[in-house]
Amino acid sequence: MGAKVVLVSITRTWSAKQQRALEILIRLKQLYPEAPCTLNYQTPVQLLVATILSAQCTDERVNKVTPALFSRFPDAAALASADLEELESLVRSTGFYRNKAKNIQAACRLIQTEFGAQVPKRMEQLLQLPGVKTANVVLAHAYGINVGVTVDTHVKRLSYRLGLTEHTDPIRIERDLMRLLPQPEWENWSIRLIYHGRAICKAQNPACQACKLAELCPSANLPQLNALTPSVATSSEERRLSPS
Repeated sequence: MGAKVVLVSITRTWSAKQQRALEILIRLKQLYPEAPCTLNYQTPVQLLVATILSAQCTDERVNKVTPALFSRFPDAAALASADLEELESLVRSTGFYRNKAKNIQAACRLIQTEFGAQVPKRMEQLLQLPGVKTANVVLAHAYGINVGVTVDTHVKRLSYRLGLTEHTDPIRIERDLMRLLPQPEWENWSIRLIYHGRAICKAQNPACQACKLAELCPSANLPQLNALTPSVATSSEERRLSPS
């Protein structure tokens, strides 16, 4: 009997967490109606290159580097045959530039020789390309294929603060979020959470008083909400968003 009680308790807790996640999603969509990729690109290859450059670098810095880079080397063929020293010079300001330049060229050579000059559309193939750590971003924004949730530093921090995961490992966080959210929303959830992390829920001194998610957030520093139970949306939109 004891085991059954525990099972029911866990099920109810997870259901409540899922409902709260859907309410958070609805509010994020209201706060950030548009959720474009924060990296500038025109082709799948350019997006792939931009994601490689974004490792340990801000998207803002990457977007300052890529116009000159893509003007000089616009596609995989050009990048595959580029002079490595010139490539290093163009991406220097993104940090770790030697390794990034080497990975970009190696990835583009594989694209040319193994994948018919096209960025592959399958996760396992993308992950064969050197330097590719955020294949979810490439698949979602280049091809509209949602196969996972991108977990960067903002998504990791906010998901934990919002009580949607107890983990700190990105892979486990992604699994938790995939269980809580409808698949079509996976990538745009990440983008909206990144926007919110930059604007409101910063690593230091989060602006809880100005946060529209505060009443749903167990970490919110709002004394007047301490005794309140987070509300759970029952709107038609939430019912529509609920995963099957």
